[in-house]
Amino acid sequence: MRIDILTLFPNMFDGFLNESIIKRAIDNKKVQINIINFRDFSTLKHKQVDDTPYGGGAGMVLMCEPIVKAIESVKDDDAIVILTTPQGHNYKQSDCQKLKEYKHLIIVCGHYEGYDERIRNFVDLEISIGDYVLTGGELPAMVITDSVVRLLEGVINHESSEQESFNNHLLDYPTYTKPTDFRGYKVPDVLLNGNHQLIKEYREKEQIKRTEERRPDLFGGKNE
Repeated sequence: MRIDILTLFPNMFDGFLNESIIKRAIDNKKVQINIINFRDFSTLKHKQVDDTPYGGGAGMVLMCEPIVKAIESVKDDDAIVILTTPQGHNYKQSDCQKLKEYKHLIIVCGHYEGYDERIRNFVDLEISIGDYVLTGGELPAMVITDSVVRLLEGVINHESSEQESFNNHLLDYPTYTKPTDFRGYKVPDVLLNGNHQLIKEYREKEQIKRTEERRPDLFGGKNE
């Protein structure tokens, strides 16, 4: 897979691309991630990519020309262009599963007061990672990238990804490791007896219980 991230702040991605699972995926050639700076496509003297909004109002708005040119510089027939915006579709695990099937993702990071509305004519999908406002789209771009890359074949253990939260519309079951007793908090006996069928049944019940208590909206796929 190839992922192109279009941004005003490329240095924000330095740590993200050079640590943990993402770095290993890049090193193992499971994914190619490129960071493209909007300013490289500005035709103005000081590489300006924003301006004041028509009709007045607070803040600055990202201009059409540099953003669209940046998109067009990397777009091919395999690409889906994603706009990060609080007005977008609320991102879920089912979306990660769909996006991992694409060969090429282009993620556009918003900033300032927003985009010139006409930029939307050049994108395929708008995504929000939650009902709150961030200073820019760089963090959402990292979230989308991480959530998709970890699903690619060979990036993480297949069994681990299959058993994660949301894959069956349930939260994950509680897990424990050594010691068996920490300050009076003990590991459930069922996990220590070696009976795999009982362990499986216990974990399934705990998934249902935890989801009922914390995220009842997930039942029946309502959160897709």
